[in-house]
Amino acid sequence: MKNSEVTVKRFLLSLATSLAMAFSAHAGEVWVAVAANFTAPMQKIASLFEQDTGHKATLAFGSTGRFYAQIKNGAPFDLLLSADDETPAKLAKEGLAVDASRFTYAIGKLALWSKQPGLVDAQGQVLKSGTFDKIAVADPKLAPYGAAAVEVMTQLGVLNTLRPKFVQGENIAQTHQFVATQNAQLGFVALSQVMADGRLVEGSVWAVPATLYSPLRQDAVLLNKGQGNAAAAALLQYLKGDKARAVIRGFGYEH
Repeated sequence: MKNSEVTVKRFLLSLATSLAMAFSAHAGEVWVAVAANFTAPMQKIASLFEQDTGHKATLAFGSTGRFYAQIKNGAPFDLLLSADDETPAKLAKEGLAVDASRFTYAIGKLALWSKQPGLVDAQGQVLKSGTFDKIAVADPKLAPYGAAAVEVMTQLGVLNTLRPKFVQGENIAQTHQFVATQNAQLGFVALSQVMADGRLVEGSVWAVPATLYSPLRQDAVLLNKGQGNAAAAALLQYLKGDKARAVIRGFGYEH
């Protein structure tokens, strides 16, 4: 090998090492409270975010109502990805979040789902027939998807009839688990939990028409602790980008 080729290779290796060290030196960490319905897409987005920016996103999943209480009590989160648009606005109004940072990262869709094929029909008439013992619903006081489910049953005039059959989950993830393990024969879940690549993963589903419940606008907000955290600012910006939007749409959300 010629001396000039060796010199060039050494220079390129040195440059790559320097860039990697600079990249690492500027990498930070952001702690994110994530609505349970957004678990799968956010895990994927966080992985892409780390690959593309070097920043690490540490995620916690749960109900929006529970996160609100934790943030009020000083939980160390930088960002909140809520299941609604009311909680981020409320936190901003109470001086716990940066109002100007709020934006809608996804619009959720509600679904009635059963692991059993053929149980849930395409019009949701199974709710009126009542041919099941248990129906899973997220706590409407803590989970916006639970509140939406109650709204749907009220609109259809079946709420009081079905209430004795409720199996209540603390959040939408636990509610989905009740149905997945067949502790309830069917339940109201986020459409994103039972769809992959635009198709139903298993069982039977009714994608509830959006006219039957208030829009599930899911907002993100920078919390006070995240101010000045470059990784937090970067993740908020990343959620608005093409890669994140593609992931979000792939899980059945609007963006």
